[in-house]
Amino acid sequence: MRYGNRARVRDYTCDCRPTFYELCHSGGECFIRRTRRLNGQVLVDECMRGRTARTLEAWTRLLAGEAG
Repeated sequence: MRYGNRARVRDYTCDCRPTFYELCHSGGECFIRRTRRLNGQVLVDECMRGRTARTLEAWTRLLAGEAG
């Protein structure tokens, strides 16, 4: 994960669940961030940054329950 880089959240799932996702843009690239609350800890993961079209495909699959 790359800390310190600013990212704009373009879409997100509800953070009322223990695991939620954000579609982010930064520096002309797009990525998906997953945040998990587990046993009192907050764990954040990001997928590899890349082309917007490809990341949007993954985001659509994620929202449809086809990816996780």
